[in-house]
Amino acid sequence: MLRETLVAMRDLPRLKEITGILIRHGLGRFAERLGLPRTVARVAGFFEAPPPEGESEIPTPVRLRRALEALGPTFIKLGQILSTRVDVFPPEWIAEFEKLQNSVPALPGADIEALIAQSLGRPLTEVFASFERAPIGSASIAQVHRATLPDGTAVAVKVRRPGIVAKVDADLRILAHLAYLIELEFPDARHFQPREIVNQFSRSLKRELDLAAEGRAMERFGRDFADDDHVRVPRVYWACSNSEVNVQDFVDGVPAGRLDLLADAGLDPRLLARRGADAVLRMILINGFFHADPHPGNVFYLAGNRIAFIDFGMVGRLSHVRRDEIVNLLFALARHDERAMTDTLLEWVGRNPVDEQRFAHDVSELMFQYDHVPLGQLNLSQLIDDIMSLIRDHGIVLPPDLAMLFKALITLEGLGRQLDPDFYLLEQVTPFVRTLIRARYKPAALAARTRRSLADSVAMLAGVPHDVVRMLRDVRQGRFRVNLDLARLDHFGRQIDKSSNRLTMGIVTGCLIIGSSIVLTVDAGPKLLGLPLLGLFGFLIALVNSCWLILSIWRASKDYE
Repeated sequence: MLRETLVAMRDLPRLKEITGILIRHGLGRFAERLGLPRTVARVAGFFEAPPPEGESEIPTPVRLRRALEALGPTFIKLGQILSTRVDVFPPEWIAEFEKLQNSVPALPGADIEALIAQSLGRPLTEVFASFERAPIGSASIAQVHRATLPDGTAVAVKVRRPGIVAKVDADLRILAHLAYLIELEFPDARHFQPREIVNQFSRSLKRELDLAAEGRAMERFGRDFADDDHVRVPRVYWACSNSEVNVQDFVDGVPAGRLDLLADAGLDPRLLARRGADAVLRMILINGFFHADPHPGNVFYLAGNRIAFIDFGMVGRLSHVRRDEIVNLLFALARHDERAMTDTLLEWVGRNPVDEQRFAHDVSELMFQYDHVPLGQLNLSQLIDDIMSLIRDHGIVLPPDLAMLFKALITLEGLGRQLDPDFYLLEQVTPFVRTLIRARYKPAALAARTRRSLADSVAMLAGVPHDVVRMLRDVRQGRFRVNLDLARLDHFGRQIDKSSNRLTMGIVTGCLIIGSSIVLTVDAGPKLLGLPLLGLFGFLIALVNSCWLILSIWRASKDYE
């Protein structure tokens, strides 16, 4: 464990801070299981502050949420990503993760102006006719200011905080290391693929740090909805935008969280709910590129009952295959087809071992609960919760894109219900599903699928002789390998390595004792207290080695208690 922990030594100050916060929130046993106290802790002095009295009596989800908030922007973002993993965490954990807030004190306006000028390579007065120093929004990664372009266009200027990239990179390195330790020390957690979750989080956070990537996502959404007058996506002004600064149209409308202002603005809540749902469903089922965080802070209602989306830092992508699977699931649900629904869910199992017979029975029980509920009156959020509970019971971990999708759907239905208590998302889904199912069986679509299948079959058959020849060549030349992925094999190898080191040290110590004893019988060379100095030095080294061996064996025995 020491070797792996030393990898993170360049981030030692931050690692010390993380471990200290875990301990202060009563999560010290978790840190101890990761091996931090036995290695890095002794070097950094992690345990200077004991956990507050009564902290351990607070529920673990609450303590973890508080620890994530104390750890700063990267870990807050991690908690927000974890809030999408409804397939891994039960509702009480998800509820705590959803409470994580990104608000942080704003940077001074003068600092922001200097940062923009440095990033764009020209004075601020050449870029904007006016610039408001007071931010209209401040988060952990960036803050937003209102400004005006020389032609009078009102814009929102999103500026990345200085130094945030280096800090996030350090935190991501530590998280990757901790995920590795979790899989190593908690065998049951390995099933939930913590390293894969951290990898997904890293990709998402790095995209969010790149404001140019957010701008490209906004352009993609703008093209997707160019023909829809009911949806507005802010335009990006690339002449004054880059990875650190994003200048976009200022959206002046009613925030989705201020429903009390809708009547004065002459807006129809029911129409807004349906148009917003249609927009997100089009993103998911038609375009395969969706806003993954459509919470009230990222949605505005405009005159003419139009919808505007902002903050495209977190987006999701769905392949054609995944979209077909979603449509199959919804179609099976509409027809109460238990077998089709079971088959679709099993497509998402991946490498997870599942008792298919018991799984099919539980799906049947789930479908029976909704047997007499009209599809248009089905609570999608409750249905997803029930499906996720079933998935958790069977130890299934969803692919990351699906976890993000289901979270977005739950958020969307909640937003629609705030506008219209009689809003049911599945009622909006039905026309999309019917259209997509009919499109599958059009002659042109059938012909295209047939051509693809024939092409794949011919390519596979044509490649078989070459694959066989290559395999036989590898066998003849001794290059044929079989890769075995055995759980904890690397940990077992390190244990053997440690045991070998202790055995070698014991042999060396024994040789030193024997050699030193022989040297003591020789009456020659320098002496100390009447005894040969070389022999005494050998005994001293043997004593140190013996103490090290005893301490090492004692620590190993404590690890297995």
